Amino acid sequence: MSIKQINVRGARQHNLKNINVDIPRDKFTVITGLSGSGKSSLAFDTIYAEGQRRYVESLSAYARQFLDQLEKPDVDSIEGLSPAISIEQKTVSRSPRSTVGTVTEIYDYLRLLFSSIGQPHCHGCGTPITRQSVEQIIARIMELDEGERVMILAPVVRGRKGEFKKDLEKFHRDGFVRARVDGEIRQLDEAIELDKRKNHTIEVVVDRLLIKEGVNERLTASVSTALKLTGGAVLVSVIDGNEMLFSST
Repeated sequence: MSIKQINVRGARQHNLKNINVDIPRDKFTVITGLSGSGKSSLAFDTIYAEGQRRYVESLSAYARQFLDQLEKPDVDSIEGLSPAISIEQKTVSRSPRSTVGTVTEIYDYLRLLFSSIGQPHCHGCGTPITRQSVEQIIARIMELDEGERVMILAPVVRGRKGEFKKDLEKFHRDGFVRARVDGEIRQLDEAIELDKRKNHTIEVVVDRLLIKEGVNERLTASVSTALKLTGGAVLVSVIDGNEMLFSST
């Protein structure tokens, strides 16, 4: 059963006179009144303070030792209250892209939460994305029809701005011959001029091979090289066919 309101009973914090109030949840509620009427005492010193106190008490004993002890506000009971945040009413120098999440730093916790418990899915087909070993990647590639021609690509830059001259030169010095730059195969020994104000995608061509019996050893070496270049990603492009992106992290 969902909780629809916050029930405050017997609030006596500061200048509050034993008041009772019901505040609807999932609504934008404004507390108004004359100066000294108890607006801040109700919103911050009672409701917010109790939400913070309950949150701290939910932490482990080890975590609580690093936090200040919060006193219970002078109130008989508050029901339907979740952990709370407050935003100070002051002018701050923030980016135009700032949100409530970034200003209050909740975004940092949400990012950590989703990275820990979230299950990523392919935006195209909806299939869950899972970490795979080199052996699993090789097995999936070898499921392709015999005779298929594939390119093993290392997606080193994906949708980032820059010229990437030094990166391209380094790949050439490391022995790579080609790269797919913004969808076009380019020779790494030629001058590749990129607009630093636009996003670019660079995929180093690690190998081009034919799916056939006995190719496993070469395929394993190429996939391992691509994973090392990118820190855990390899793109397999079937010539005149589909592409498969794998991750080992």
